[in-house]
Amino acid sequence: MPASSQNFFLVALFTLFSLTAMAADTTGLPEAFDAGWHGQKTCELLYETDEVRVGRCSFPPGIGHEKHYHVPHFGYVLEGGTLRITNEQGEERVAETITGGSWSTDEITVHSALNIGDTTTRYLIVEAKTRATEMGSE
Repeated sequence: MPASSQNFFLVALFTLFSLTAMAADTTGLPEAFDAGWHGQKTCELLYETDEVRVGRCSFPPGIGHEKHYHVPHFGYVLEGGTLRITNEQGEERVAETITGGSWSTDEITVHSALNIGDTTTRYLIVEAKTRATEMGSE
């Protein structure tokens, strides 16, 4: 797919996400790409335009992602693993990710995560550049 077609697709996808985003309390929280684990970065920015950005996040066993928020986004699993995810309300769940799997959300989400498995898990996150404040959550 030509780069211009890919950019159009990403812009269209995240315009749809932005139109349906719901509010979450993001006060004082870092965005996903800015959050880390005990002062160390876990995500790196791979691509960015005025409309979207793409990051790769890596979590070796015992490494997590401090409480943070995501604007509407799409995720793609590069290497699967086992994460304990704690949502905004403090409820925990275990997520088994499978290499080649994906997920998406059209809302602002808040959570933290910890790799409780014995393998490193990696994934790509593609998100709109629209900030939570522009969506009316603060």
